Amino acid sequence: MSDTRFVPGPPAVLVLEDGARFTGRAYGAVGRTLGEVVFATGMTGYQETLTDPSYAGQIVIQTAPHIGNTGVNTEDRESARIWVAGYVVRDPSRVVSNFRAEGSLDDELARDGVVGISGIDTRAITRHIRSGGAMKAGIFSGEDAALPAAEQLDLVRRGVDMRGRNLSGDVSTGEPYRIPASGERIGTVAVLDLGVKKSTLTYLSERGFDVEVLPQSASADQVKALNPDALFFSNGPGDPAASDAHVELLRESLRAGVPYFGICFGNQLLGRALGFPTYKLPFGHRGINQPVLDKTTGRVEITSQNHGFAVDLPVEGVHDSPEGFGRAEVSHYSLNDNVVEGLRCLDIPAFSVQYHPESAAGPHDANHLFDRFRDLVIARRDETTSTGDQN
Repeated sequence: MSDTRFVPGPPAVLVLEDGARFTGRAYGAVGRTLGEVVFATGMTGYQETLTDPSYAGQIVIQTAPHIGNTGVNTEDRESARIWVAGYVVRDPSRVVSNFRAEGSLDDELARDGVVGISGIDTRAITRHIRSGGAMKAGIFSGEDAALPAAEQLDLVRRGVDMRGRNLSGDVSTGEPYRIPASGERIGTVAVLDLGVKKSTLTYLSERGFDVEVLPQSASADQVKALNPDALFFSNGPGDPAASDAHVELLRESLRAGVPYFGICFGNQLLGRALGFPTYKLPFGHRGINQPVLDKTTGRVEITSQNHGFAVDLPVEGVHDSPEGFGRAEVSHYSLNDNVVEGLRCLDIPAFSVQYHPESAAGPHDANHLFDRFRDLVIARRDETTSTGDQN
């Protein structure tokens, strides 16, 4: 690609709902954006972060100081566009220097209309959020940067809170589509797209599944019509407490004995389907360096995470499902703060994790969970076949 050098934009300001203000220069599109401000601690993989639909509605701060040096390319996108509501970086790369680059990050942000800000102390903002929690925020650049401070703060405070917000319809596919299995076929998995990432679908296909991707509005009858060998709920943005229809769909499938695997939002929805509550974390887990203990293997895995909500359940002991699905236990938990990072049902074929085992930007410690899902489906199929032979 040509040697495109970054040119700092016009003045910009980041305003938090508690009144804190941070001034810098526009990065990407110029204008105004509102959302929940959060921080992501990954040292690499900014393009995968930006194109992850789970970040819809959020203004993302990159704690890594130098962003944009490898540019952007089509292959590394996790979806067709950038989903973040806004982007905050400290030092944008002056040039793009990578043989795989097809363009610059600031041009990509401008193309997708993402308002960002650069040249500010992202470490100070991160420490501020760690103390005060994730909060509403706004980025104002160009003419909007000249608005009176009181007016900017009022706009931020009148923004939409992430609590009670259902964003699945904003990020899900509009029409069903199919990805055939690669390699030896073992069956069909119905994927409810709540903001699914490209790499997730690739890994399911590589495990021998014909992947039937469904819109988030799919009904239980639509899922049943596919006669799937398994059901998968993807990652996605929003508050799980605002997704009652998805919970009921999952409950019907669990009652029918369909094997289930959920990731991130899909973990929270399994918790709700079993009858356990969810809650909002103070500032969430976001990054590709989060330590998690897998209680099944006893191994510590470094994981990729992006969630602001979690299942409210003690990490030790066996718990009876209030919804009649038998026993369940916490299979994984965070070594930073003991937050639930996975669930395993003991009486039905279902499990889930709160983090991202597909993690396209790395690490890949938990990629084996796709194998665990495949093995679960095969075991369930063999059990059903054996029972049928006896009858």
